[in-house]
Amino acid sequence: QVQLEESGGGLVQAGGSLRLSCAAPRSIASNRDIGWYRRLVGKQRELVAYFTTGDIANYEKFVKGRFTISRDDSQNMVYLQMTDLKPEDTGIYYCRAWGAYVKDYWGKGMLVTVSS
Repeated sequence: QVQLEESGGGLVQAGGSLRLSCAAPRSIASNRDIGWYRRLVGKQRELVAYFTTGDIANYEKFVKGRFTISRDDSQNMVYLQMTDLKPEDTGIYYCRAWGAYVKDYWGKGMLVTVSS
């Protein structure tokens, strides 16, 4: 079954960095918005950053320059570089590909833990 596969989560100290990776088959990524969501402890899942089908990067305001989304289409990968991580960034991070009139794809999610 085709799906998105995330990697790169784990434990990091406050102030540290992590790079999350999402393997997204071209058949999925080429005609969908694609990006990252997260679900923080005790909160609902929220959008973090994404690329439109026109390859425009968008960020939620809370990112505040700390996170950068990028992609390598030759490798069918989407990345989220996270810097200056804070304990409140702790949560499950998901890769998602979505669009109008097409199937919605989610990765399984991976835990990011930021220790104080």
